[in-house]
Amino acid sequence: MNWSKQEMTINQTVSINASPADVYAALMTSGIFGRATNGQAEIGPNEGDAFSLFEGKVTGRHIELVPGERIVQGWRIGMWPEGAYSIVTFSLSDENGGTTLSLVHSGYPSDMEEHLVPGWHKMYWDPLAAHFAK
Repeated sequence: MNWSKQEMTINQTVSINASPADVYAALMTSGIFGRATNGQAEIGPNEGDAFSLFEGKVTGRHIELVPGERIVQGWRIGMWPEGAYSIVTFSLSDENGGTTLSLVHSGYPSDMEEHLVPGWHKMYWDPLAAHFAK
């Protein structure tokens, strides 16, 4: 993997009405993530495993996994230059029985920021919130 050297960073924090363990499971389980986001997902369960989301439009590899607390991924969109990866960190903390999820997404191509900032809400946060509201 080639890590992008660009210093672009997105920081977002959202509240989700589910426990950190349940949010972690939703982000790390192919069937749950696929149902929540209405897309195909293949997610390996271990550090070093690959993942493919949204019918292969987003791919990468898990760098660090701390169940119920943190997920760090080498993350890329298929249209990026071959071998270019950004770093995505999901940090989960308990918030009165719910979860505060903090995202740090860094090292992505600078021309992608306008797409990525709203994309996290549209493709991740809104579907996860709706999934846990059921």
